[in-house]
Amino acid sequence: MSTEDVAPVPAPAGMTPGEVELLDVAQRLLSKVWVAGRHEVATALRTPDGAVHTGVHLEGSCRRSSICAEGVALGAARAALPAGTPLTVDSVVSVQIKPAGRFRVIAPCGVCRELISDYSPQARVWITTVDGAVTAMEAIDLLPEKTRRAW
Repeated sequence: MSTEDVAPVPAPAGMTPGEVELLDVAQRLLSKVWVAGRHEVATALRTPDGAVHTGVHLEGSCRRSSICAEGVALGAARAALPAGTPLTVDSVVSVQIKPAGRFRVIAPCGVCRELISDYSPQARVWITTVDGAVTAMEAIDLLPEKTRRAW
């Protein structure tokens, strides 16, 4: 499949201009790097200083070695901060390409939900709900009854 013909996700209602930028960045990144079975998800996130950080899913031959795009983006955001500055995130948008030839916004996996909420429980995370609506939720709300720890 060529990613040149993949239909973009229209910006959903409620997305701020900065979040629309994250959606665009994630879609452009995935268009550039997508390989079926290897690099199928891209994430763009924004930190409070306005910086945008990205990540790409890296599939390993042994599933356990795979790394999600959200974790890669969080690591990139942390690496860009000065020593002693805590990692916090304002917004997260992750996309994948559906077999039907269009992008879709996806929710982070359970591990990434934990990771995002550990560092930024208040982060707005964009997801597609089971009924197909694209909406934002606070990271902590993606994990009901999560034990909160101070990092």
